[in-house]
Amino acid sequence: MIDLFKHLQNPNSLFFLTGPCAVESEEVLIEVASELARLKEKFNVHIVFKASYKKANRSRLDSFTGIGNEKAITLLAQVGAQFNLPIITDIHSEQDALFAAEYADILQIPAFLCRQTDLLVAAAKTGKIINIKKGQFLSPEAMKFAIAKIVDSGNNQVLQTERGTTFGYTDLVVDMRSIPIMQQHGYPVVMDVTHSLQQPNQASGITGGRPRMIETIAKAAVAAGTNGLFIETHPNPSEALSDGANMLPLVELEQLMEKCIRIKKAL
Repeated sequence: MIDLFKHLQNPNSLFFLTGPCAVESEEVLIEVASELARLKEKFNVHIVFKASYKKANRSRLDSFTGIGNEKAITLLAQVGAQFNLPIITDIHSEQDALFAAEYADILQIPAFLCRQTDLLVAAAKTGKIINIKKGQFLSPEAMKFAIAKIVDSGNNQVLQTERGTTFGYTDLVVDMRSIPIMQQHGYPVVMDVTHSLQQPNQASGITGGRPRMIETIAKAAVAAGTNGLFIETHPNPSEALSDGANMLPLVELEQLMEKCIRIKKAL
């Protein structure tokens, strides 16, 4: 764990948090993880395998939330171990923190929950790496207070993620100034490329997205100095059970990673 965080802190390298939005099936996890393991070796970069074992923040009651907490997180951990990939997953409550910490290397605080003190403290006390997503409503400067809740609880293994800012009711914008501002807090910054391209609050109750802009946001973030990229990917986004509208097709991930790594090296 400590070694993983040390690697993620390296300012001269680019790391990736990537995988499907949610745990849908063992087949999807294996297909994605197999490709990530290949790309990890090809590019000699650190890749953390991402999937949510449950989706607690849904627009509609009939939206997909998961295949069962125990089954999902067990599958995620098994597939991660099979392909030698550390894993990251979302938590939504103090109980989730304790549960997920038994399996995950990194616990992720969803953007809407980034100010929930009890959740942050519980996450910190697990001793795991904590990735805090900046709320769509929060300034980059204000992230220092969320970070302080983790650090003051005895855990200095913190990542902070930019994921866009609410623009009107149904869109988000990305302010690249957030990256250097958040880096001043002293912890690595991640750009959540795919969630930054969501179009929330649609009349249908299903979140939209602009996946054609994934490469643009990713390359711009690397040029602006981000330490890592968060990219949700799926073998067939149109068939994904969650957030398919803004995920990157798995077949396109290699080319995008290559371009971003070249930009990072050029810096």
